[in-house]
Amino acid sequence: MELVFATGNLHKIEEVRNIFASRSPEITVLAYDGESPVESGTTFVENARIKALAAYQETGKMAFADDSGICVDVMGGAPGIFSAGWSGSRSDDKNRQLLIAQLIDIPAEHRTASFVCSVALVGENTDISFTGVWLGSISLAEKGSSGFGYDPVFIPEAFDLTAAELEPMLKNSFSHRFLAMSQLADYLSS
Repeated sequence: MELVFATGNLHKIEEVRNIFASRSPEITVLAYDGESPVESGTTFVENARIKALAAYQETGKMAFADDSGICVDVMGGAPGIFSAGWSGSRSDDKNRQLLIAQLIDIPAEHRTASFVCSVALVGENTDISFTGVWLGSISLAEKGSSGFGYDPVFIPEAFDLTAAELEPMLKNSFSHRFLAMSQLADYLSS
């Protein structure tokens, strides 16, 4: 089965292909490089659905998209859906630096956060979504060179390392994206 993945993020494409290869090798993930629609939703699910629907309408193939971000409890869930442009730019470095600066005076026990990933699948007679949540906290400084986005500042629950310090295969076995994509893979396999 072929599915169109509506994203221009090469890191996500690689991560998702690895997840599907281990969970549902019969599914081929095709990259969609069409024009990205305006993400005007107010939730991760709404934004994922907007992107998946646009890819389905343009290609005529069943399409899926994700929307993900980091939600910091002491910040009322921010940056949330605004994670990618939190600093006013699309720079991962600037976004992380701003987040750390905003939490500079917050003690470790109040730096709890979660990575959230919602995936929407759209096709003929199909419109469904799944959400994965990865609990953890925000580190005091950036650490690690693996991963992307906020990985260098996110410490997953039960770890002393940031997500960027974890081996990619380990990270891909329980991350927010893995949890959401696994639900999608299970749905497609049933």
